[in-house]
Amino acid sequence: MARILIVTGEASGDLHGANLAKALRAKDPQVLLAGIGGAAMEAAGVRLISKMGQFDVMGMVGPLALLAIFRRFFFMRRLFRSEPWDAVIFVDNPGLNLRYAYFAKGAGLRVFYYIAPQIWAWGPWRVYWAKRRVDHMLVILPFEKPLWDKAGVPCTFVGHPILDAVAGLHDRSELRSKLGLSVDEQVVALLPGSRSHEVQVLLPILLSAAEKLAQHKPGTKFLLAQASTIQDNLLQAFLEGNRVPITVMKEQTSEVLAVSDFALVKSGTAILQAAVVGTPMVLLYQISALEWWIASFFKRVKWIGLVNLVAGRSVVPELVQHEATGQRLYEEALRILEDPIAYADMKRSLAEVRDTLGAPGASARAAEKVLAVCRA
Repeated sequence: MARILIVTGEASGDLHGANLAKALRAKDPQVLLAGIGGAAMEAAGVRLISKMGQFDVMGMVGPLALLAIFRRFFFMRRLFRSEPWDAVIFVDNPGLNLRYAYFAKGAGLRVFYYIAPQIWAWGPWRVYWAKRRVDHMLVILPFEKPLWDKAGVPCTFVGHPILDAVAGLHDRSELRSKLGLSVDEQVVALLPGSRSHEVQVLLPILLSAAEKLAQHKPGTKFLLAQASTIQDNLLQAFLEGNRVPITVMKEQTSEVLAVSDFALVKSGTAILQAAVVGTPMVLLYQISALEWWIASFFKRVKWIGLVNLVAGRSVVPELVQHEATGQRLYEEALRILEDPIAYADMKRSLAEVRDTLGAPGASARAAEKVLAVCRA
């Protein structure tokens, strides 16, 4: 009977960790699963040792942040040695998980990494860490496997788990009916991210764009996808004085995208989620000037959006840093929404991106690989 620990750190990882847990149970009903995650993993039958929200140090400064980080590292070190785990699976979140992998390897555990660090985008030095801390990479993008093979890290391409998360998705008309939306009214999705500091920076920009769109086309409905990691009071602080009605839907990102005609999305996993659903969009991203200046030294790709990276061309407009304003979001959204040819072209391109990601079943393939190693 395999004892497996799954570790993630953000909302998208919680979703993928939950699907992986379901696949592990389907292939081995006796498997014991524990981990650090959120509501999705808990619902999938994972015994949560700690919730990922308890590990968030955002908002802390100075000595408090350092103390929280040290406590977290000591907690993880004890966790890896607390039980005879047959394997630990880290899901995404390389900023922390590659460091945790150091403690897991030191405890003599088999270490899998599901959704590998994006060495093709930035941080190539992480290959050095991975070679010493990870026994097997489970990669989700087709061009990643040759990179890890070349680096000498055992690797399996399993396909993209987002296809599992939204496979066979939703009937648009039925969903709209359930939400009280008519078939012909325009619906725009707002996705500000899954981290508190992202929401604090990006939500005001999204609300500004929404206000401008509502003025141009009265009657437009706006749905805000709230990640499980975002507290209600954080959103309410921004929404209370907002002049445009916004409907908040918690932990229903795929449903929000499925019923929407268009989406304004923070760069990240949600970009691919929108592509799989087939919702045209504009991407926005903004960090501090210092963070952007530092990142510019390590950035190795032309785009930051996964849709554009997978397509190898500009499919989705990217509004980054000073371009990420309510006015520019409004202009780009309006340009696409009012141009039937541009709108149809984007939908076709998003369908091509979805095809490139492979077939559904990434979670099942990843689970089979983990269990095969555990059985061996």
